[in-house]
Amino acid sequence: MAGPEHAQTHGKRPLVTPAAALVKALEAIGTGAYLVDEEGRIIAVNSRTERFLDRPAEDLLGHDAHDLLHRDAHGHPLPRTQCRMRQAFHAGRTAQGEEDYFAHGDGSVLPISWLITPFGLDGAEHCTLVVFHARRPGETDARPAPAAALLPELERLALLAATTTQLTSTLDVDEALRRLVTLVVPRLADWAIIDLITERDEVWRTVVAEADGDALVRHEELQGPMPPVPEESPMPLSRALRGVASTVAGPKTYQGPPDSGIAVEQRRLFDATGIHSAAIAPIRSTRAVLGALTLGRAKQPGDFATVDLPLIEDIARRAGLALDNARLYQRQRKVAETMQNHLLPQMPRVPGLQMTVRYLPAPDASQVGGDWYDAFSLSDGATALAIGDVVGHDLEAAAGMAQVRNMLRAYAWALQEPPSRIVERLDEAVMHITDVAMATMLLARVEESDAGRWKLSWTNAGHPPPLLISHDGLADYLTEGHGILLGTGARKPRTDASALLPPGSTLLLYTDGLIEEPGHTLDEGLHQLRRHAAALAHRPLASFTDQLLRRVRPAANDDDVALLALRVPTRP
Repeated sequence: MAGPEHAQTHGKRPLVTPAAALVKALEAIGTGAYLVDEEGRIIAVNSRTERFLDRPAEDLLGHDAHDLLHRDAHGHPLPRTQCRMRQAFHAGRTAQGEEDYFAHGDGSVLPISWLITPFGLDGAEHCTLVVFHARRPGETDARPAPAAALLPELERLALLAATTTQLTSTLDVDEALRRLVTLVVPRLADWAIIDLITERDEVWRTVVAEADGDALVRHEELQGPMPPVPEESPMPLSRALRGVASTVAGPKTYQGPPDSGIAVEQRRLFDATGIHSAAIAPIRSTRAVLGALTLGRAKQPGDFATVDLPLIEDIARRAGLALDNARLYQRQRKVAETMQNHLLPQMPRVPGLQMTVRYLPAPDASQVGGDWYDAFSLSDGATALAIGDVVGHDLEAAAGMAQVRNMLRAYAWALQEPPSRIVERLDEAVMHITDVAMATMLLARVEESDAGRWKLSWTNAGHPPPLLISHDGLADYLTEGHGILLGTGARKPRTDASALLPPGSTLLLYTDGLIEEPGHTLDEGLHQLRRHAAALAHRPLASFTDQLLRRVRPAANDDDVALLALRVPTRP
């Protein structure tokens, strides 16, 4: 016997000691007997069960009974679609069998005869009783033919394989839901409804889709927020959203007085869609209930039966694992994005200078990386500009970026020295007091001369060269002052370079994500950047920056991009 698993395999919840009344009731039965709860987990066993199976009670309690015990004649796990006991459990009816097998404690199989029936007792009002005894060799029964399965076995296996492959190959929740719907509609039903439980324990009817020929039609008027999940309701969707069990339902299921707001919404759904039969299964991960999948038939003939539930459960379970992964990924993206936004600073206001910055996260990474920029006032009145890239695309890279940036600020403020000397000191510190493996960086200082001209001094530690664009559209890379990147341990002297910034010119600092593209050389990327920067030189600085990102950033880029643009006045 089994209900939906709580874990991927032999999921076991914390052991709860069964009530003495339950054990006493089972001991009165003169053969093996155990009780399972609404999810198919064993909650009480008698001593004959322990003896027949050669397993102590603590090895049985809390386990999913189907996963733990049910085997075929060769000792292999019994597929859920072939388990008559499971079908009777879902249907809530009494059934029996004379030729099945349980897993024995020594690894062999135990031939058994069994009976299953709903069971109620104080402390176990909604349980199921399984009674079994060891079958003597030669005993068989005239087994009735099982009900027709929803799909032939090979098609079922192919569908489950496709479900696993397609749902686990995306980390986008909306895309996973779209793929799930296309897998089951119209193959199994002509309606698919997905209700998800949000991180705030609110229920949201996320998808209501109908097959219309070869197309899928979303019915947004039926989507939206749902009432809370009632704790005790026996209605099918409420049970599924609590992770209890899968159920078949129809319009008559919700025709009586509603016991909750969810029942009202379900009645509205059946009335609006014309669904005459539905199968409802919980969507669960190994950690929590995520929602429920409902497959409905309106135009398709035939009703769902309990024999169909194991396949739909398998699909919903795979969907739950994929959705849980996607949610975890999106949660990491949100944390990373928030962290990145807090780490990247606001630009200072410098009279006479325009400055703008942009940061674009890596599209397919965890939306955080080691790219960074900074601008701040120095103790002697000049303005420091910095841009860099710490190796990596994760939270460690972001943390390393914060360490480098903060140390740079401290050194640059305290030491009234050229940029090269400041970066040398920073390189030594990076090697000894941070976890940063390697990083590139460019540090510059901008100051106004007595004649009203703006002077740039810089040193480059393995970073792409700055680009200087004149007001007339002449663009040149500043390749002087170049040295090795940070963190190599090679203590080679660093050099400085300087240049006067022409009136109205624009200085562009950027990271390699703007110019690197698989299959193309770095020179091609630099040429592309120079060409478009020259063409955009007349644009206002914010427009210049946005258009440059739009035109130059490679479509196949998988790296984050930081960009800092500075423009000096057209007149001294």
